[in-house]
Amino acid sequence: MQQHKIIIAIDGFSSCGKSTMARELAKKLGYSYIDSGAMYRAITLYFLRNQVDYSDPVKVMEALANINLTFEFNEEEQRSNIYLNDEDVESYIRDMIVSEKVSEVAAIKQVRAFAVGQQKQMGKKKAIVMDGRDIGTAVFPHAELKIFMTADPEVRVMRRFKELYATNPHISMDEVRHNLELRDYIDSNREESPLRRAEDARILDNTALTREEQLKLVVDWVKNLSPKMEPSI
Repeated sequence: MQQHKIIIAIDGFSSCGKSTMARELAKKLGYSYIDSGAMYRAITLYFLRNQVDYSDPVKVMEALANINLTFEFNEEEQRSNIYLNDEDVESYIRDMIVSEKVSEVAAIKQVRAFAVGQQKQMGKKKAIVMDGRDIGTAVFPHAELKIFMTADPEVRVMRRFKELYATNPHISMDEVRHNLELRDYIDSNREESPLRRAEDARILDNTALTREEQLKLVVDWVKNLSPKMEPSI
């Protein structure tokens, strides 16, 4: 029997390990992985580089018309990198300056419409794992599996600190904590597609879980959806 491909939507707060888990899950299932957060970060990077006044809707639309986003698989790192106008910007979009502005940019109505339109297009063939803030509520409200990830705030701060410290040893824990608190507030209170758990989303609190444990848990969720939907694992 031919197996049915599904869409897996993963939402949650910053530094909950969404991208890591989504990437590993996609690899396990043989699915495509799309990091929607990377798309918003790339747009933010373009705005910063080009000094776009994103309080001006006309300037925003003009900028978006000049943005082309694609994902290409990096064989060496075994991951999909995001390209902004044919430039691999994967390393640049993780800088703190981008992190400080991305939630503001992602809250802009025109930016969300631009990104969500591309994300919906990517999901037409299914067999996709996508993570972000509004994937299960706005992008794929009919996804076969929705997951909402969370973790203890201090655990999230430590995870993010370790990630940033590797490239910026001058970063402080307080800076990271402030950045996460600000992003949580903006993401949860923005007018356009705020961060919230879809009513039918499964909650995954990975505060005390290892990467292996959480991957096994989610793979079991996929298997238990329906025998017809069970992927080759």
